[in-house]
Amino acid sequence: MPTRDAVPRSPRPAIAAALVMLAIVLFGCSSGAAAPSSPAASADPTKDKLAQVLARGTLVLSTDPEYPPQSFLVEGATRVQGTKCAENEMTATEVAGYDADTGKLVAEKLGVEACFVAPAWDLIKEGGWSDRWDVSWASGALTAERMGRLYVTQPYYSTPHNFFVQADSPIKDATELSGKQIGACSGCTHELYLKGTLDLPGETLDYPVKDPVVVTFASEPPGLEALARGEIDAFLAGEPVGTEQIKAGLPIRMLPTPAYHTQKTGYADRSSGLDQVAFLDRVDTILDGLHADGTLKALSMQYFGVDYATAAGEFDLDAIGQQIP
Repeated sequence: MPTRDAVPRSPRPAIAAALVMLAIVLFGCSSGAAAPSSPAASADPTKDKLAQVLARGTLVLSTDPEYPPQSFLVEGATRVQGTKCAENEMTATEVAGYDADTGKLVAEKLGVEACFVAPAWDLIKEGGWSDRWDVSWASGALTAERMGRLYVTQPYYSTPHNFFVQADSPIKDATELSGKQIGACSGCTHELYLKGTLDLPGETLDYPVKDPVVVTFASEPPGLEALARGEIDAFLAGEPVGTEQIKAGLPIRMLPTPAYHTQKTGYADRSSGLDQVAFLDRVDTILDGLHADGTLKALSMQYFGVDYATAAGEFDLDAIGQQIP
């Protein structure tokens, strides 16, 4: 079973401290306080991401309409009256879920409107967004490989990842899956784990499954459905995703010991043409506040029935050495 390495708290770099002091002056000293509706006079919306968001009055977020309970379309919802969202963007009333609601909370604290677009997962994790959206809370894991293309925020929830088998399968332990066909989301941490190349800052991994035959799918739900049909021997998925499919009636079951855990983080595009230092510092301050006041824990209990948030709030983002810019 993988064990989490203890990651000690470390002081933020001097530049980050200076930005925090600036945030106090510009936005108020409360960690969760809403930002003013317009940027400071010295901030240029054509050069600075935070200034752009505040000047535009919207925070554009990615969402997956078919990924409950993390994100889903609200049946019968209508657009917000007088919305600032573009015609090709969904408004806050039209989407919900743990990921979507996290984005709404951050937008609210920034003092702007949340707007949503639905890019493919591959486009999100590969970066190169061309500023079509600002930030993504899409249940993406904090991995060393993705940090080469994306900035990461303070994690907003942390989940175990487990092997799932058919409900009537005799398999009881992951070691029995060696050499068998195991499904995984293509390009996700699950595929990398099965191939033995996953690098998760702050966690040590064990590999009880030897020489698996990896079968990839575009996302987790189709792979779990293939498992239920008997097309593969097992599927590796996030615990919340797999248990949601079981609740929906899929005849599968979860092996009890997690393969590993991931910190789910927000992503921002490293290739953006805008300076993101102040934006990410402000977002992390907001997320820290949402952890501290129990908002994200309550949201996790609402959507998952499990507290996946507390461990994420305790993760020391400073210790992983992210460089911004």
